[in-house]
Amino acid sequence: MHLDRRVSTEDMNLNDHIKLWNHVFVKILDVRQNNLQPGEKLKTYQLPASVYLYIIHGSARIRMDQHSYIVDGFHVIHGGKQAYLNMETDSGVAYYMILYKTILALPCGMEIQHLMDHERPFQDQYALVPTRPLDMYRCMEELKREWEQSTKLAKLHAKTLFLQWVYSLLEDLHKQSIQPWKPDTVTQAIDYMNAHLHEPIALDIMAEALECSVGHLSRLFKQKLNVSPIQYLAQIRMERAAHLLVHTDATLQQIAEQVGYLDAHSLSRSFKKIKGQSPIRYKKALSQRLDKPKKALVMNQKQDLPTVMQENALHPLHTSLYNDIDYQYHKNVGGELLMQGKFKMTAVSMLLCLTLLLAACSSTAPSASGSQTESNTTTTQSGNQATEAGKSTAQPETRTVSTLRGDVVIPANPQRVASDQYMGYLLKLGIIPVGVRTFMLNESWIEKSNIPADVIAGIEDLGGEFPMNLEKLVSLEPDLIIGSIDKNIEDYEKIATTVFLPYWEGETTSGPLEKLRRIAGVFGKEKEAETWITTYEEKVEEAKNRIDGIIKDGETVSIVQIGNKAMYVMGADGGNYGSSTIYEMLKLPPTQQALEMKEGFENISLEVLPEYMGDHIFVYGSGDADADEVLNSEVWKHLPAVQKGQVYAYGSFGDKGDEFVMEDPYSLELQLDTITNILLKAK
Repeated sequence: MHLDRRVSTEDMNLNDHIKLWNHVFVKILDVRQNNLQPGEKLKTYQLPASVYLYIIHGSARIRMDQHSYIVDGFHVIHGGKQAYLNMETDSGVAYYMILYKTILALPCGMEIQHLMDHERPFQDQYALVPTRPLDMYRCMEELKREWEQSTKLAKLHAKTLFLQWVYSLLEDLHKQSIQPWKPDTVTQAIDYMNAHLHEPIALDIMAEALECSVGHLSRLFKQKLNVSPIQYLAQIRMERAAHLLVHTDATLQQIAEQVGYLDAHSLSRSFKKIKGQSPIRYKKALSQRLDKPKKALVMNQKQDLPTVMQENALHPLHTSLYNDIDYQYHKNVGGELLMQGKFKMTAVSMLLCLTLLLAACSSTAPSASGSQTESNTTTTQSGNQATEAGKSTAQPETRTVSTLRGDVVIPANPQRVASDQYMGYLLKLGIIPVGVRTFMLNESWIEKSNIPADVIAGIEDLGGEFPMNLEKLVSLEPDLIIGSIDKNIEDYEKIATTVFLPYWEGETTSGPLEKLRRIAGVFGKEKEAETWITTYEEKVEEAKNRIDGIIKDGETVSIVQIGNKAMYVMGADGGNYGSSTIYEMLKLPPTQQALEMKEGFENISLEVLPEYMGDHIFVYGSGDADADEVLNSEVWKHLPAVQKGQVYAYGSFGDKGDEFVMEDPYSLELQLDTITNILLKAK
């Protein structure tokens, strides 16, 4: 079960916000004055309560959950309890931090209770530049002095000063039409569950931590996930328990303690209720599904051994019988992850393996060389091996591929390739995969690619998640798997030879042409790749000549993506949604902010939008409903690029997305045409 981690933007009724301030009891938890030296960072800090940050000097880059703020001079930033705060500075920064808590004063009307539950303004995130910064600074100085006094009268005065400070802030919120970002309560609840999974979690305690009522939290879970919070908690506890069964040798008692159960018996009972069978039976049932292909693989390996060694090469698997309570050693399934059991090797088996290893080391084999990060270098390896009867039989040709996880020997001409990414790359190189993830089969470029429908129909759907559906994958009997996420590679390796080619590198991606070269290197298709790249680069040069002069010397370009109730600015490197075509291919000049983005993109709020915008703006998703709030705002309307008509709308998420979602060769060709035509139309 997956939730989009982007928080949503909702209108806040300022009058309701003020009304709540008049009905809550405010408790100041701490007032701090901090400084970060040049180059210093504030490590990730989960806020224990609602917080105001008041930056009074210097500049800093501040991230609160998914939102980034670039502050210089006086700034106020507000965040709610459970939010994650990071801060870094190049020149140094000084700031105050006020941690506070609000409690609804009782008795109160149903309207006030409803506002507290549903609006939750004390959890909102927003930033602004105060209109009277020195007045607020003087108030803050006095507040800090009073807070440090030990007398009750001084504490009361501190609270009075805090409310005065909040009053000035609310005035600015109204004048500047600031719209806060409301964190998603369900997402916060799930984060809380995962952080406290090993503890007993009571619904009322969790609701209190999230500053909402039990009823409101339960309603949100029902609306979004169609389960109660307690049902969801039980599900993730069972998934975690199954994961520990797979990846550790822990006993049921140890696992029970890690997932919030008192003992192994309680865990086993809940496991059976949710999974339909006990932990042991669950393990055995799934292990047996892989036994047949696993034994077939071993039999194939056995046939390559000299006859004298074949009888002893297989050591039988012994299945130990345990009940749920006496269980001591298990490897099982976590979620959809299917793992094979370990072979128990006797001394004889180990000796035989050692003999094979020494024999292999004594034979002549070519060496593989090349950079692991820049390319996949391949060498062809073939040879003859004398059989027991003295006959010479040629071994299947293989290739040695250098990857980030080390050298991998693969078939020289694999016939049954499965991949969790890269379908467009493979097809452009003339390789038809036997199976891919669901998303690949629904890409929008397929309809415009002239690929026969029966070719696409013949590619097996291996599910929409990572890793691919392992049971289906086993049934396809692939001879090579291409995996794009490191943590999934071991699961794939249990089924067939696997090459790891990362699609993402942190939050960024490598360039699309480099991706094509990496894929081509695996299959010995370098010539085909370079032929396409040469043709494509010629089309790029032609497009650059056609749009020459539209972006004048000295002007810069920004790319904004609006959707799912969030706004993102694309970086010059490693971004998405057409950024590689705009910045890397067409060489349109990015802003300094885009050049400095380390993760390929930044999630920003409306109030800082002008700081990121260049002389020309490409807007992805402007037709989506969520974009109206941004495009109709005063901040947007006053941008120089908007006033000059230098804004270019393109793309939409839609049902299947569009050619800007992926960066395979088919998508790049369509992106180039789309961006070129948009600029020519504007010209």
